[in-house]
Amino acid sequence: MIRRLMRWQDIGDMTCSVARALSVVGDRWTLLVLRDAFLGVRRFDDFHADLGTTRHRLAARLRKLVDHGVLERVPYAERPPRFEYRLTEKGRDLYPVVVSLTRWGDRWMAGRDGPPVELVHRGCGRRIMPTLACPECGEPVGARDMQVRPGPALRKEWKARLQRPREELR
Repeated sequence: MIRRLMRWQDIGDMTCSVARALSVVGDRWTLLVLRDAFLGVRRFDDFHADLGTTRHRLAARLRKLVDHGVLERVPYAERPPRFEYRLTEKGRDLYPVVVSLTRWGDRWMAGRDGPPVELVHRGCGRRIMPTLACPECGEPVGARDMQVRPGPALRKEWKARLQRPREELR
């Protein structure tokens, strides 16, 4: 079987949800843009001032997030035309990802002064760190509590591979 090297720009073509997600949000600047969006930053100049990256890099990350439906450009001024960036439903669904990275960073990467931010639940006013839990029984889950089995996309790919003529597999 001939294997070709996977290029970063092709990672979104893999039959893997992690790879496909990384093709959209898998670089440090994009994750920092998302972090700021969850903190309420909406305007280009505010993202730029907070992140300190080049305007070109920031524009490219914002454009990619808009193109993939994670953010939407919403006009806030007509003369001159000005836009802000708001999280879409697809973007808001990334909140657990950002919180998980925050939780890991707070545990393993925080400095001597402790974590830089605290998450406070608006409903009860308590400081919390959300955790993964089973939606059926409510028990917290970690890597050792889970098992993985092939889903429909992977089963379909495996079936297609088995049906290929042997010559193609070399």
